Amino acid sequence: MKTALIAVLLLATSSASAQLPAPLKTDINTRVNAMYPWLDTVYKDLHAHPEIAFQEVRTAGKLAHEMRKLGFEVTEKVGKTGIVALLKNGPGPTVLVRTEMDGLPMEEKTGLPYASRARAMSNGAETFVTHSCGHDVHMASWLGSARTLAEMKATWKGTLVFIAQPAEEIVSGARAMLDDGLFTRFPKPDYAFALHSWPLAHGTVGFNAGPVSSNSDAIEIVFRGRGGHGSAPDKSLDPILVAARFVVDVQTVVSREKDPKEFGVVTIGAIQGGTVGNIIPDSVQVRGTIRSYSPAVRARLLDGVRRVANASAAMAGAPAPDVQLISGGAAIVNSEALVNRTEAVFKDAFGAANAQRMPAMTASEDFSLFVNEGIPSMFFFTGVYDPQTVLEAEREGGKPIAFNHSPFYAPVPEPSIKTAAQAMSLAVLNVLGR
Repeated sequence: MKTALIAVLLLATSSASAQLPAPLKTDINTRVNAMYPWLDTVYKDLHAHPEIAFQEVRTAGKLAHEMRKLGFEVTEKVGKTGIVALLKNGPGPTVLVRTEMDGLPMEEKTGLPYASRARAMSNGAETFVTHSCGHDVHMASWLGSARTLAEMKATWKGTLVFIAQPAEEIVSGARAMLDDGLFTRFPKPDYAFALHSWPLAHGTVGFNAGPVSSNSDAIEIVFRGRGGHGSAPDKSLDPILVAARFVVDVQTVVSREKDPKEFGVVTIGAIQGGTVGNIIPDSVQVRGTIRSYSPAVRARLLDGVRRVANASAAMAGAPAPDVQLISGGAAIVNSEALVNRTEAVFKDAFGAANAQRMPAMTASEDFSLFVNEGIPSMFFFTGVYDPQTVLEAEREGGKPIAFNHSPFYAPVPEPSIKTAAQAMSLAVLNVLGR
């Protein structure tokens, strides 16, 4: 037992001190700078032509075309619209790098000259589509790191598994790719990396060991009553009142039942019921999300939501509601040893002030499904805003900057994409054989 513990500690220590030779870091920087005009063109094309979950046909085709030109062996339609690109370069570690492809069903309001005006059908209705989560930044930097590593084949040994995943926004694409044989049809990786653009100053990289995203569960509840005239509520049973009571009371699960030191949140994002103001409807649908880090908090919140929903209906003498709590993405848990090893390289390349640990995000991500296959992994963040803009936003009374999923989310392409491509190339090269 003691011997094993000492071995783990030695691994962590040696990993933390690992650094790439200076010529390799310079080579990565030089190559990314030289290829940037290509990356900028690809980025703006992807930004202007987003596609929603499992409809990423044009996007996947473009990425597959570019990866084939780089010498990767490409398989399309893995998990519906996903792609897997392999580059084998002798014996050595197998390293997975993931990007997401899907946009969001919302209208872009950035006013950028390359802003999206794309539309798509979603849930039976036409909607605008935009890359307001930064997946276009991720795809461009994914291509940038793929090209950098392909051009530097003489400096490393191993196998690259670059995957472009569909449907991250509905936390379904990773499962679709796994169910389609991602780790049986293709080499199972020894390491896995993914990055996410974040409203930090461009040129910065953020990361942490342990949980870096939240568990995600969806709430779908239908409260039923008895419809009637708005002037005679005593002749009906009002499900809107039941739903309203639930929306208020469910927050007591967060404030009074959950350990206040632990993260957990219940958000109700949609209430749908009724047609006009003087008719009490028969039913109301309530939809929302539950977020948490730890399994214990997750279980408590799930139980609490169900209890409060049933109690709200019971208090009104209404039928028991139809409560569906749909499991989404699990929390991403980064490998401590891999983070320590990569942290040393990031600090050396970008400077300690620009490569720092940061708190976990409260959003969710299905990259966790790949991690939970037993693969040491690291999910990290790269900044996309002008540093002065970020500083001003942090001052008291400063103008807030647009967060991911905002219609005004507008990453500054250069140098944001350069930093992301460099960071991913460094992280991957640091674990490949030489």
